[in-house]
Amino acid sequence: MKELYGIDMEKKQYSKLISSIPEPDISISMGCDVGCPFIGRAFDDNWKLEDPTGKTDDDFRGAIQQIEKNILELKKK
Repeated sequence: MKELYGIDMEKKQYSKLISSIPEPDISISMGCDVGCPFIGRAFDDNWKLEDPTGKTDDDFRGAIQQIEKNILELKKK
């Protein structure tokens, strides 16, 4: 994220309680073969991404780029 977009995840991200997350307009599951917590509404879509945990930086970049592509497509709807 830092390399691609200048976002330092170590400084910007922190654990949040689900109760402190605002009500979403849309809810997307990344997939990644992991369970997602219930956030107060059903998921509108599942992007079925492969979990890059434990893989190479290129695998993470690929997942990030796929998320960006999916977001841009979602914005068109």
